[in-house]
Amino acid sequence: MYKILEIIEKNCRLTEEQLAVMTGKTREEVRGSIKNYENDGVILAYNTLIDWDKAGKDTVTALIEVKVTPQRGEGFDKTAERIARYPQVKGCYLMSGGFDLTVIIEGRTMKEVALFVAEKLATLDSVLSTATHFVLKKYKDKGIIFGKKPEDDREAIIL
Repeated sequence: MYKILEIIEKNCRLTEEQLAVMTGKTREEVRGSIKNYENDGVILAYNTLIDWDKAGKDTVTALIEVKVTPQRGEGFDKTAERIARYPQVKGCYLMSGGFDLTVIIEGRTMKEVALFVAEKLATLDSVLSTATHFVLKKYKDKGIIFGKKPEDDREAIIL
């Protein structure tokens, strides 16, 4: 049931024909499944993971722990949805444990990130406190190891 989703999550550039062979379905079944997943909002987007350090673009990523006062009748949703609308926010997650939300943001400099936290995030009425952690180096993101050359996993055939 989830086979197509699991495959395209790792590589969304595969053709319908390739997916059909990999799943044992027909090309038409694959096309129909993907179309249904897109229409139902199961597939939200097709993304490319880029190593911006190698590309030469300077970016700063920060994970921000946010403690929030839940809103009556809406819990954390209203505040989280408001935070998620900022273009600097790349991820926003409700958490268990010592804080309520994890907010992942990107900026050009640490100062830009700090100003976002001070001027936009911390000033929201329901935000009680924030703790900012800067990412110093990425080793793995979305299941991909950075700095590692892809291994050739094709089977050798000797004639």
